[in-house]
Amino acid sequence: MDCYTANWNPLGDSAFYRKYELYSMAWDLKEELRDCLVAAAPYGGPIGLYYMGNVWGAGQKISSRTTALLRSPWRKEKAASARPVLRIYSASGVLLASLPWKSGPVVSLGWSAEEELLCVQEDGAVLVYGLHGDFRRHFSMGNEVLQNRVLDARIFHTEFGSGVAILTGAHRFTLSANVGDLKLRRMPEVPGLQAAPSCWTTLCQERVAHILLAVGPDLYLLDHAACSTVTPPGLAPGVSSFLQMAVSFTYRHLALFTDTGYIWMGTASLKEKLCEFNCSIRTPPKQMVWCSRPRSKERAVVVAWERRLMVVGDAPESIQFVLDEDSYLVSELDGVRIVSHSTHEFLHEVPVASEEIFKIASMAPGALLLEAQKEYEKESQKADEYLREIQELGQLTQAVQQCIEAAGHEHRPDMQKSLLRAASFGKCFLDRFPPDSFVRMCQDLRVLNAVRDYHIGIPLTYSQLVLRRLYPLAIQICEYLRLPEVQGVSRILAHWACYKVQQKDVSDEDVARAINQKLGDTPGVSYSDIAARAYGCGRTELAIKLLEYEPRSGEQVPLLLKMKRSKLALSKAIESGDTDLVFTVLLHLKNELNRGDFFMTLRNQPMALSLYRQFCKHQELETLKDLYNQDDNHQELGSFHIRASYAAEERIEGRVAALQTAADAFYKAKNEFAAKATEDQMRLLRLQRRLEDELGDQFLDLSLHDTVTTLILGGHNKRAEQLARDFRIPDKRLWWLKLTALAELEDWEELEKFSKSKKSPIGYLPFVEICMKQQNKYEAKKYASRVGPEQKVKALLLVGDVAQAADVAIEHRNEAELSLVLSHCTGTTDGPTVDKIQRARAQAQKK
Repeated sequence: MDCYTANWNPLGDSAFYRKYELYSMAWDLKEELRDCLVAAAPYGGPIGLYYMGNVWGAGQKISSRTTALLRSPWRKEKAASARPVLRIYSASGVLLASLPWKSGPVVSLGWSAEEELLCVQEDGAVLVYGLHGDFRRHFSMGNEVLQNRVLDARIFHTEFGSGVAILTGAHRFTLSANVGDLKLRRMPEVPGLQAAPSCWTTLCQERVAHILLAVGPDLYLLDHAACSTVTPPGLAPGVSSFLQMAVSFTYRHLALFTDTGYIWMGTASLKEKLCEFNCSIRTPPKQMVWCSRPRSKERAVVVAWERRLMVVGDAPESIQFVLDEDSYLVSELDGVRIVSHSTHEFLHEVPVASEEIFKIASMAPGALLLEAQKEYEKESQKADEYLREIQELGQLTQAVQQCIEAAGHEHRPDMQKSLLRAASFGKCFLDRFPPDSFVRMCQDLRVLNAVRDYHIGIPLTYSQLVLRRLYPLAIQICEYLRLPEVQGVSRILAHWACYKVQQKDVSDEDVARAINQKLGDTPGVSYSDIAARAYGCGRTELAIKLLEYEPRSGEQVPLLLKMKRSKLALSKAIESGDTDLVFTVLLHLKNELNRGDFFMTLRNQPMALSLYRQFCKHQELETLKDLYNQDDNHQELGSFHIRASYAAEERIEGRVAALQTAADAFYKAKNEFAAKATEDQMRLLRLQRRLEDELGDQFLDLSLHDTVTTLILGGHNKRAEQLARDFRIPDKRLWWLKLTALAELEDWEELEKFSKSKKSPIGYLPFVEICMKQQNKYEAKKYASRVGPEQKVKALLLVGDVAQAADVAIEHRNEAELSLVLSHCTGTTDGPTVDKIQRARAQAQKK
């Protein structure tokens, strides 16, 4: 193992760092990297060590997966007439796309979290390209940036997405924390800033993006509201300028390079100092990036000059490397990528598991298990000795786990196999070691080794494979890892379909058919998303064809509206039966079409017309009236004016006018009953107003019956009778109204006079009932004697004369009357009476 640790370099007493080659770069660059703007796509993964390296741009953060180079004719070495070229490479230098640059001069490049290349121009325009050089969109950073031009820019990443920060020629900063939801924010002005800061960067603190910049010996922190001066705690004295600053991959730590040669390292909040190192070099470095490993307590910074690379941390000595070529650094989650003209290397802290196993003279359980396995292959008895030593210490489980973990951190397949063989060997001597971790590591390493192929050159996750259009390989990986279909194969097929719609040399019909044949009813695939991509590529008809395969109307309709196919969207919404969806389309149509076309569209869709009428009844009454007028629907128009007479008009004249309009509409609709009723209502309103003026009581808006009742209650019997005659109230109804009102007044004398005025058209049983309701039994008995024979029994029972009711019922020999009396007298009358009723009832039943 001595040879294996030859490239390990100690940093202090607690950590080792190693650098190994990922790729010999395949790009055949005609230019030097120093003459190019360079950027690499950021990424995140569970085991950052496994991800391939990539490129970085001068002063910019870069990831390991994809490199974009923009040859710039605006640099001093190039002729002004040279045509710039934008190229995109894989991590191994394989060319993915190349396109001549036809837009304005570019100041900075950067990759978004969605692997879209952002090209920031001098005029503040940001052009967005896909992984394979396909133009996606563009946006502007505002008029102020356009007027003052861009001096420098940063692409940064937050939990909300990817952002852009701009330094303008007026020495002001503008940023957007999320280019997907562009909201420009002009940062406060720095007092006295007359030139570009010596260095600056973006910080993300408490979910807010800030700008940190250096002006001479001062540091300024800009947030959305103020500019404040900050001072790093424990900074060495004598600093007159900050030359370089770097933020860690997770935005938690900050490093500052000063003109005194000191490197200050602390938290990004500038509240705590971690360490400070004197590199004894005062020349400004080309780059400075953090090099840290997840869950490690070690903190280190990598500083690069023209031909020197230095790793510094909380140790008195540093690690130094000689750079043979112009190189660039990229800070990653678990290390630093070093990209040069010919090689792509990875520098990182040696993981604990690897250190314990491979460190010289290590007696760790994993180291002993690895030696035991090697001796076993040699058929040496030392294998048993090593194994017994581990078992006696009770560390065999720990040894197996160390070997599995260390295998995951190894880049060379032969070393992976050696460690996994050792783990497998140790498992044989354990009764209950769970195999999941071993199996999972074997699967992960198999996938990693496959995607580390020189021609692929990408990290682990299948989503990154998909972005490079290696669909068969991505599907095989998903199936091998047994990922759920919705999370794996479905997403890959959906991405393939989104790529398919961009093939403009194939007809819409063929593309739609091919996508449907491949996808079918695959769960988790949204045809609406694919259709949206087709529409974004300018293929509207293809988008419509794809939407025919989308089973969810709620997904179809919004895109159809976006494509200005509102009438088709309305048809789809109606077919869905979702009234909310129909209302959404109707409101969109109303804003999109003129009134006439909108109404004509509704006439062709009866269901939509009915729903819109319901909406207008509650929200837009005038529109409802226009609809009825256009359709010559006089019946509904009359009803509309009747409702309007109550809802909108307060003056009696206006209400009567509205009712007159309603009556005219009913006549046109040949509904004479409604017209006459409306005219009666008009007469009643006028009469009620006159009664209010003359009598002072409240009559307006009472019904005809309530008006009569109110008059009777007020003692205006003659007016009530006159009103009944005028409006032809039937006698029966009038007698009921007067009976009820007089009983309510308890005017029994007037009630008796009224009952004797003429023969009651409603009989006298109601008089008995009303009197008993008012708990006046005395008055009720007066009318009980006048009740006709057919209702005599009921009247007698109401006044409580059960005995007489029994005699009448027996006399009538009516079974129903006998049963009714029997239900009232049981338990309250003597036995002989009950027996007499029962005998009479039995005789009635025989008949």
